[in-house]
Amino acid sequence: MGNMQYRKDKHGEELSILGYGCMRFSRKGSGVDIDKTEQELLAAIRAGVNYLDTAYIYPGSEAALGEILERNGLRDQVRIATKLPQYLVKNRDSLDKYFDEELSRLRTDRVDYYLMHHLTDIAQWERLKTVGVLDWIAEKKAACAIRNIGFSYHGNSDNFMKILADYDWDFCQIQYNYLDETTQAGVVGLKAAAARGIPVVIMEPLRGGKLVNKLPEAAKQLMARHERGWSPADWGLRWLWDQPEVTVVLSGMNSLAMVEENVRIASEAAVGAFSAEDRAFLQRILDIIREKEKVGCTGCRYCMPCPKGVDIPGYFSSYNLMYTESKVSGWRHFFQAVALSAEPSFASQCVQCGKCEKHCPQGIPIREQLKKAEKALLPWPVKLAVKMGRRFMFGRR
Repeated sequence: MGNMQYRKDKHGEELSILGYGCMRFSRKGSGVDIDKTEQELLAAIRAGVNYLDTAYIYPGSEAALGEILERNGLRDQVRIATKLPQYLVKNRDSLDKYFDEELSRLRTDRVDYYLMHHLTDIAQWERLKTVGVLDWIAEKKAACAIRNIGFSYHGNSDNFMKILADYDWDFCQIQYNYLDETTQAGVVGLKAAAARGIPVVIMEPLRGGKLVNKLPEAAKQLMARHERGWSPADWGLRWLWDQPEVTVVLSGMNSLAMVEENVRIASEAAVGAFSAEDRAFLQRILDIIREKEKVGCTGCRYCMPCPKGVDIPGYFSSYNLMYTESKVSGWRHFFQAVALSAEPSFASQCVQCGKCEKHCPQGIPIREQLKKAEKALLPWPVKLAVKMGRRFMFGRR
């Protein structure tokens, strides 16, 4: 399967460039299919994968991982990453409650890489600070119960920059792929983290399979005929590993064939191996994917900041996703990037000043398109869900 490659973390420790995403462990009945998962995980570890990513809220994932590692005596050969469910934390005691429960499930005395899970706004990090998370992290690090502290992120690039600058992080995790180069933290966030010496772990490198089995037929055919002979997974993963700022790319592997393919690609990929021709080809693929887009927004953010706080790029990327992927994809992105930011950023706040349109390089009639996006993204059941979600995250605001 080839030789695994490694890139260094902030402290010089070597991490496999391919990480195992444990959210998509195979399921059997209502739980994890332990036997099948064990085969796949062991194959990956034997091939040199040493970074395993799970979370408190992935059903059965931490417990399955702990059981498999203990049974095979592999705990010291791997690095476990798991996450604090910050959205459930109410006080200082609950920090210990969730962490201790995770150690118990994982059958270990330490977490190598611990993340504040699913931050979308700096307000969530500020709230954690008010319950004492800074002292708590310092204690856990002093006791070697947590070796590296980081955060996983799903908001816009502005909030990402604020969180990044607010604390001396050991690493961070972002959604990033050739389709999401300018959404969420994006390439701007990736480079900002790297400039601070902060390793970046990539989630959704193939957009949950969107960039493999759910590609438009025309894109699949173009790839199949290309002289490179690369699979869709090759294109997506090599594009990421071509960038030196990327430390680890997570893949939710749930078949031996997937483990073998990803390990092969990880052994062949290299920084700078992606040619200008390769980039031009991927642009053609992107053009095919985006043919169904409603708004020609590139996510450049020249329209920002909006004087009234509307997240214009967040709206347009969510609106486009409803038509290039599915309504569910659009709504999911809308909740992560717009609806659950602490400061309201809804299109209904627009006062039609037109400042954004003066700065848009694409000449988009932003005010008119925002109205259409609002209508598509916020039918009344979704409005209700947004209201409930905001109440859960931020109290009554």
